[in-house]
Amino acid sequence: MSVEFTGRQYEITPTVRKQVESGLDKLARILGRNFDTHVILATEKKRCKAEITVKVRDHAMVGASEASEMGQAVGEAMDKVDRQAVRWKTRSRAKKRSARSKAEQEKWNGGTKSKPAGAQQARIVVGPDKAHSVNVVVHAFPGTVLVRDAYVAQSKDSVAMRPMTVEEAVKEAEFRNRDVFVFRDREGKVIVLHRKKDGKMELIEAPV
Repeated sequence: MSVEFTGRQYEITPTVRKQVESGLDKLARILGRNFDTHVILATEKKRCKAEITVKVRDHAMVGASEASEMGQAVGEAMDKVDRQAVRWKTRSRAKKRSARSKAEQEKWNGGTKSKPAGAQQARIVVGPDKAHSVNVVVHAFPGTVLVRDAYVAQSKDSVAMRPMTVEEAVKEAEFRNRDVFVFRDREGKVIVLHRKKDGKMELIEAPV
């Protein structure tokens, strides 16, 4: 992870630099540490401007903000980058799930050479006559089915220990790489976040 700072009519202070680096460390929990960052800090007419650009692979995320103090501008810009990173990560996971599901479907349809142990594969021709016939793949799987007892393990990483907003919970679920995340909102309601197979987050409120 590399960080480049540019100051325009603004001298970058150690406090602001530390604030940026701390925000990028949190961002690395979502994106990993293989990304480049360019931070532009400027002052103009007693206004502070911050622009943070994060490049990961072939994708760029940009967060820009303007405030009366540089610390506030940097914080708001970093929040915008965080939200973009969560959306990008969610879409990336959805694409991977879609590709994996497609591969499994092709395997089921006989599209790959590999097949389960003991399985047999044959082709037959189906149709009213030779001109209108089609090839059909027939699978014969073993008659025995393996049955395993359910294994239940306790997971503390899937539960938040403090109240948080939905946005904070989504970020935390991404940070912890969890498909199910349980938390309480500011009013004490128990809410469950569940990531579906298409990558979208489903919000479930527990009844009172």
